[in-house]
Amino acid sequence: MNPTKRSIQFRWFILVLLFLATTILYIDRAALGILAPDLQKSIGWSEEQYGYINTAFMIAYAICFLLMGSIIDRIGTKKGYLLSIGIWSVATAAHALAGRWIGFAIARFSLAVGQSGNFPSAIKAVAEWFPKKERALAVGIFNGGANMGTILAPLIIPGLVLMAGTWRVAFLWTIPISLIWMVLWFFNYNRPGQHKRVSKEELSHINSDSESTESSERLPWKAILPHKGAWAIAVAKFMADPIWWFYLFWGAKFLNEKFGVNLKEIGLPFFTIYLVSWGMGILLGGFSSRLLKRGSSINRGRKLGMLACGICAIPVVFVPHTDSLWLAIALISLAAGGHCGWSANVFSLMSDIFPKKATASVAGFGGFCGAVGGAITAFGVGKILQNVGVDGYAIPFLVAGCGYLIALLLIHLIIPKIEPLKL
Repeated sequence: MNPTKRSIQFRWFILVLLFLATTILYIDRAALGILAPDLQKSIGWSEEQYGYINTAFMIAYAICFLLMGSIIDRIGTKKGYLLSIGIWSVATAAHALAGRWIGFAIARFSLAVGQSGNFPSAIKAVAEWFPKKERALAVGIFNGGANMGTILAPLIIPGLVLMAGTWRVAFLWTIPISLIWMVLWFFNYNRPGQHKRVSKEELSHINSDSESTESSERLPWKAILPHKGAWAIAVAKFMADPIWWFYLFWGAKFLNEKFGVNLKEIGLPFFTIYLVSWGMGILLGGFSSRLLKRGSSINRGRKLGMLACGICAIPVVFVPHTDSLWLAIALISLAAGGHCGWSANVFSLMSDIFPKKATASVAGFGGFCGAVGGAITAFGVGKILQNVGVDGYAIPFLVAGCGYLIALLLIHLIIPKIEPLKL
């Protein structure tokens, strides 16, 4: 094979590494939730203490999204991603040393510190390696690692724990995988213009946007936050991310209370939901990319893509009112797919509006807003269910069905026309 033909696809190898890192992240994040019922019995923490453990994660995740994004913009994508996965790998292993709930809270806090750097690093890498017309598709693909990790964790972790005879293995088995990833990243990642395996043809393709000649000087926060685009992204994340957290935190609980699905039976429904949502995320993420390739403006392409995602979420409002388990699964899968497509478009919107040197900081700001929204929603849903019972699920599912379209309306009011900033 001609070396040029082989090297012209190297950006897709970088995308594979982003996908794998996100998969590892979600496996490490999901382990505690899978083991929580057994750990609660063996270690003896209360429901309140388990709440403190999750609160520690959310607080650190929100705060460090801001800090990590700025750090990554300062030190660069290569070093930033290595720092991120290095911290969260050590934090994951620290779970195995915990013997009381406070130990898990400290480990969980540290895990959030490291994992808060994943998406700012990945978004910055996509901005560096892909032209605008391919970014939504690229983000949809690497963001599928969230679904892959969520699918693999309940399939692998219980078997490993039963084979090893200890829950601690659940927090240790990904460490060698993370080390292999770090070696691959260290020896293969660089900016395209400085990479030996990038052909002239691919470099020209990557730099086909006008921003390719921009200065590499890092933008300070005061140059980012005054712009409406940053607040449009904040709204998009603040309103949409909590819906995804709702599915993750209360999905299994709802299926159990509504349809009697137990732990042994949850595998197939969850496998279906996250597999379908992954495929739809790629499809819907690529929809706006196809519109841009056909000549649509960024404003029209992104907003139509986000509209399609919002429409997919609407039917989820009927989930609490159906008596069919698999109809509920289908509606949740459709809505979760809409969320994955929405996330792909929002992440791409960051690099559509802001220059490459600011994307990690903007992603960090958006992630902070999403985490704050998630914390508020978690508190609200808990109060509703405590006071209303299973019928109270109708309220969060109603919000989940309407939230995206309301967010899109607000985004349109904040930035009627999406266009790159000249900073």
